Amino acid sequence: MSPTKVTFLGTGTSQGIPMIACGCAVCKSTDERDKRLRVSMHVEIGGKSFIIDTGPDFRQQVLRAGITRLDAVLYTHEHKDHTAGMDDVRGFNFHQQSSIPLYARAQVIEQLKREFSYAFGDNKYPGVPEIDVYEIDGQPFTVQGIDVQPIFVKHYYLDVLGFRFGKFAYVTDANFIAPEEQDKLRDLDVLVINALRKTSHVSHFTLAEALELIADLKPKKAYITHISHQMGLHADVISELPSNVSLAYDGLTLDF
Repeated sequence: MSPTKVTFLGTGTSQGIPMIACGCAVCKSTDERDKRLRVSMHVEIGGKSFIIDTGPDFRQQVLRAGITRLDAVLYTHEHKDHTAGMDDVRGFNFHQQSSIPLYARAQVIEQLKREFSYAFGDNKYPGVPEIDVYEIDGQPFTVQGIDVQPIFVKHYYLDVLGFRFGKFAYVTDANFIAPEEQDKLRDLDVLVINALRKTSHVSHFTLAEALELIADLKPKKAYITHISHQMGLHADVISELPSNVSLAYDGLTLDF
């Protein structure tokens, strides 16, 4: 089953755009597409509402997108720009009168336990996040009746998970995808993949590297995310892209 709708809650790198204390043209841009919160995705599928990663802008993103229900959170990896907002699932606890399932690899769960120890204790203080934690790895899994295919990618030496739902796949924070994992990204209607900037980086695809991978995988449409201010102005970069590739931007919604 493919999603019915996906929304880019954030499309920026770890420092977002504008970046603190930066006076470059991108950070000073008045084009709303150049204003990027930390990367996150909302997936609506089979009547369910999933969010991929709860970064430090999670509360702001959910309010901006008008999301009023959350059925599960899927985590790509443990870096702070992908986990820091987990505490704000409390709003959904209160509204839904239920705990929120979190799906993550073991190393991510351990990070969450360190960062949010108060949510994992035996004697919880009233009002802490109510969560149910489920460990996942590279095997397909099911979230409330929805099939999800994880894709292992490398973020320098760190293992990160991408996720495929039917004909839609989301990959962030990667600079290497093994051939057997690339095979899980074929025959897609939409591929979302990261590209930090145009120049080389130790742990992220460059724009050229992402475009080369897209050309090989041949999705019908591809969107670039996890973008830094060093990529350039949105309006300039989109003019350089193939017809089937776009730069994502915050608030962009795709209907299937």
